[in-house]
Amino acid sequence: MGKTLKVGVIGVGGIAKTHFPGWRDSPHAEVVALADVNTDILNAVGEREGVDRLYSKAGDLIADKDIDIVDICTPNMYHTEATVAALNAGKHVLCEKPLAPTPADIKKMIAARNKSKRLLMTAQHFRFDGRSKALKAEIERGTLGNIYHGRSWMLRRDWAPTRTAFTLKKHSGGGPCIDIGVHILDLTLWMMGNPKPVTVTGVTQDPLHRKKGAFSGWGEIPKQWDVEEFASAFVRFETGASLILEVAWLLHHNTETEDMQMWLYGDKAGSHWPENDIYSSDNATKQHFNTKLVRHPGIEPHAAECIAFAEAVAEGKPSPVPAEQSLDVITILDGLYQSAAKGREIVLKR
Repeated sequence: MGKTLKVGVIGVGGIAKTHFPGWRDSPHAEVVALADVNTDILNAVGEREGVDRLYSKAGDLIADKDIDIVDICTPNMYHTEATVAALNAGKHVLCEKPLAPTPADIKKMIAARNKSKRLLMTAQHFRFDGRSKALKAEIERGTLGNIYHGRSWMLRRDWAPTRTAFTLKKHSGGGPCIDIGVHILDLTLWMMGNPKPVTVTGVTQDPLHRKKGAFSGWGEIPKQWDVEEFASAFVRFETGASLILEVAWLLHHNTETEDMQMWLYGDKAGSHWPENDIYSSDNATKQHFNTKLVRHPGIEPHAAECIAFAEAVAEGKPSPVPAEQSLDVITILDGLYQSAAKGREIVLKR
């Protein structure tokens, strides 16, 4: 085994807590430095994780010549600057989803990645879930045949974020589209084989957070709110396939907290995730068949993505979640926003 890769984490007050177990369990990496603008949180996490190299400025961590990998867990609108700076400094970068709020920002990241010849990965942890891996393996075996339509949603019932890092566009870049839409959309495109999107028609809504007494399971809804709370879209792909997408933080929907589902329809069979059922028919006998897949074993997905990235860096493998695939995800969501604003279908630009 080669040297242990040194990891620096930027933004330690939120999602980063799900990354630390993966770095601890990785045979290739260890966290040696942390950065956060909130020094109280920084010091507390440093003590908890046993890390004493602490920076109040991301740029100082990026400039640390001892660091090989930068793990970026900041609010969305700060991903691009930190990612480009880290790549330019010769670091490999794992960046939380969304990789960036706009296609233009992701293209800047890709250019910096290409110039630096380092790895860049988006932390799309649902790809590493055992149910996802089982269904992906079945699809790659050809069980569904040609997938020509998908229906995906990630819907929450009174379960909106309670921090302005999510509800103000200047920090987040958008509402549930950017926050949770990237999860189900990335997973769906990955399952479909990442077909190239060509058009999108979208609608956004925000009626419920305005109502008197509106609440969230996480606490009081922020008064500062300028993002959507619901969005839907119809997407066409160059393969001829189509997709219906729905996302929401606040919705009168039959779920206690969150309902995340994906239905895929092929010319040989259909499937449902996360139940991982396969639906097929035998035309000769006029029979229907329903099959349930066995979940792949594995560790917690957030931890698994960190372990996979460190392994890719150490062993010279490709990025487990290429930036080009994240570019397609954000191109669709950006098109959704454009379509909602203009009231018409948007032809997506390459």
